[in-house]
Amino acid sequence: MASSGTVKAMCLVLITVALVAPLAEAAVPCGTVVSSLKPCLPYVMGGKTVSAPCCGGVKYLYGAAKTKPDRQSVCSCLKSLVGSYKTIDYGKAAGLPGKCGVNVPYKISPSTDCSK
Repeated sequence: MASSGTVKAMCLVLITVALVAPLAEAAVPCGTVVSSLKPCLPYVMGGKTVSAPCCGGVKYLYGAAKTKPDRQSVCSCLKSLVGSYKTIDYGKAAGLPGKCGVNVPYKISPSTDCSK
């Protein structure tokens, strides 16, 4: 089972991906967000390289979060988990989509307003 810190870190990474994804219909479950971004934890917690599984998860979420409700769901999931997490490198989390070849037109930040 993932620690609360791990889940929180994954959530921030997912916010990054969720804000970029195109529009769709069903909301993405928080469990999907967490499992998709779990491979990114070593990088956003100080690692030097982004793994292929991490980018696979980022790209999967980008494709899965097609509707505004999907993106809001992913964003909310991530924010609910990262609020008190102190060891994540938010700069690395924000740069994760670009490292994985995904174009995110917003600033990735813990202060992101998920309603927009």
